[in-house]
Amino acid sequence: MGQQKRAAVYARVSTTGQGQDVGLQLEELRQVAQQRGWVIVEEFVDEGVSGAKTSRPGLDRMLAEAQAGRFDVLAVWKLDRLGRSLPHLLQVLDQLTGWGIAFVSVRDVGIDTTTPTGRLLLQLLGAFAEFERSLIRERVIAGVKRAQAAGKHCGRPRVEMDLRPAVALLEQGRGLREVAEILNVNRNTLRRRLREEGLWPRLVDQPPGGGSEGSEPLEAAPPE
Repeated sequence: MGQQKRAAVYARVSTTGQGQDVGLQLEELRQVAQQRGWVIVEEFVDEGVSGAKTSRPGLDRMLAEAQAGRFDVLAVWKLDRLGRSLPHLLQVLDQLTGWGIAFVSVRDVGIDTTTPTGRLLLQLLGAFAEFERSLIRERVIAGVKRAQAAGKHCGRPRVEMDLRPAVALLEQGRGLREVAEILNVNRNTLRRRLREEGLWPRLVDQPPGGGSEGSEPLEAAPPE
């Protein structure tokens, strides 16, 4: 006869005293553990804690114990007791898998990584989640391209900047890097705004006393 699996159970209710009882979850989890020959070494509970939170006292302690190898299998009543969303749930399950911890959800048929079918089902969940993320990325990229084609600004808010001090400093022969440091602005942002206004590269007149009278201005960019 093989060695008994060390099991941990996790239960959570969002509110207390409103018909939600963590004890009901724990009782069913204990029954499943007994039926499957597991010995429960720890019970982790979050009462009155919203599932929207990724960090919860009971959940955090369970993950720490799992990482330390204190149990072999984790059982929950339902998937929504563990993860706040599918991506968060899959992140937790990936951690458990990496630590060699099996996972069972007693109310979700087939979610049982102690069996080949259960492991396959979780892999499919992960594939569907990745497919959903890819669709979202594609929609966002398409939306940005449409907005840009319509002349709308996308991304970070446009930085409002008075370019007159920068132009004056550049006309003194200062480099772009020095001007940016003096004005306490990002050099790349300053260069981009100057280009947008047609001020970079600049037409720089020869200094007084230099060159012949009536010479044409030279197109040049001050040193950076």
